[in-house]
Amino acid sequence: MTDTLRPAETAAAAAAAADSPQKLKRSIGVVGGTLLTLSCVTPASTLFVVVPDLFGSLGTATALTIAIGSLLCIAVAFCYSELGTLIPSAGGEYAMVSTMAGRLAGWLVFVLSLLVVMIVPPVIAMGTADYLAPIVHLDPAMTGAGVMLLATLAGLLDLRANAWITGIFLVLEVIAAAVVAFLGFAHGERGADSLVSMQVAGADGHADTVTAMMVVSGLAIALFITQGFSTAVYLSEELEHPRRNVARTVLATLAISTVIILVPVAAITMGAPDIAALTGGDISTMVTDWSNSAVGTFVSLCVALAIINAGIVMVIQNSRVLFASARDKAWPEPVNNVFSRLGRFGSPWVATLAVGVPGALLCFVNLDTLYGVTGVSVTGMYLLVAVAALLSRRGHHKHTPAWRMPLWPAVPVLLIVVLAYVLSQQETGYLLWTGGITAVATLYWVLYLRPRKDTRWLVSLPEDAQA
Repeated sequence: MTDTLRPAETAAAAAAAADSPQKLKRSIGVVGGTLLTLSCVTPASTLFVVVPDLFGSLGTATALTIAIGSLLCIAVAFCYSELGTLIPSAGGEYAMVSTMAGRLAGWLVFVLSLLVVMIVPPVIAMGTADYLAPIVHLDPAMTGAGVMLLATLAGLLDLRANAWITGIFLVLEVIAAAVVAFLGFAHGERGADSLVSMQVAGADGHADTVTAMMVVSGLAIALFITQGFSTAVYLSEELEHPRRNVARTVLATLAISTVIILVPVAAITMGAPDIAALTGGDISTMVTDWSNSAVGTFVSLCVALAIINAGIVMVIQNSRVLFASARDKAWPEPVNNVFSRLGRFGSPWVATLAVGVPGALLCFVNLDTLYGVTGVSVTGMYLLVAVAALLSRRGHHKHTPAWRMPLWPAVPVLLIVVLAYVLSQQETGYLLWTGGITAVATLYWVLYLRPRKDTRWLVSLPEDAQA
């Protein structure tokens, strides 16, 4: 963990980057940032896509498992909040890790995040066709490509305009979750004690007991249900008063998304006609049975809008990462000049196109293996962020004005242990793919970036970072 950035180096970086593109403008507050970040969490689509898998394995213990996972997510949110206020850069994880743990570690985080940003949006976009099925049957690949292009066009607009667009979509998303919660509670078949009854339908149709180890196993999915609050860190360069607003946005997003997801899950658990129906996890059918087909169609359309909403926010987030890497001189100069251009609305338009258009093309590719690689990449990225959080109070960083997490260093140490274990449990093939890509990235660092350390990979903060 050597070659970390220090004040003198940061000053040199700023001087060397004097011909870099314009800064992103600070145009949103906590409300706008929270709307954009919540849209990346997509609580409604999570409720309809991820939660049914938990119902299938955990039954009535699903709400309890999500609640425990949300508590664990607080530790991750603490790390992002502290690092995001220390290093308020559009580079997100790579800027934070480069500053705290060294340039090579930051470069590897950037490569891992690049894998994620290129794969996850089209995978999610392809799910839109499933929720439009009540109205029209569409090809998933074509529909996904259309969603990616739509998200790309929206990403070219001013960020304040996007906050309003995603905010409107988010309202519909919350309404859909509220409808599910209302119908579930109104058709309650069992009491609140069912939330801790630990029952799931067995193969013979009878109720089986959910063990503590099954709950622990389910936490792997529950941890990712409310993830997405890290988007606030990517937007930190465009948030007003980032030293206080980044942490507020991260923690507010986690709290709100947990409520939006957990309340309907409790309602579904109490309102499902029987354990077998709950374990089946067909929420759309339960909503239709509780009401009528029109309400079921409305909820499905709201979920489709939630996916489109997530696509917009992900393109916005991901383009900022690419923009920041060019500004920080990660590439040969012609590439840096192209990716760092800002359009008339203040958005990095070339970087937005570079993320969105390939994403549309990826909708026509089989992404099963790449999706597995993404899981490894996310785990590795979070692990390095936890390491950076562990190093966040050494040297001059100890006295830098920032939001500080409670229970440091126990929180990042616990995360490092847990994430290292999760990484060790991934399939060998996915580990080899990710390891190979990381090895190539390390060669690029050794052969191109490190020999040019005075002119390349100059991770710096915007001039008003202390605001």
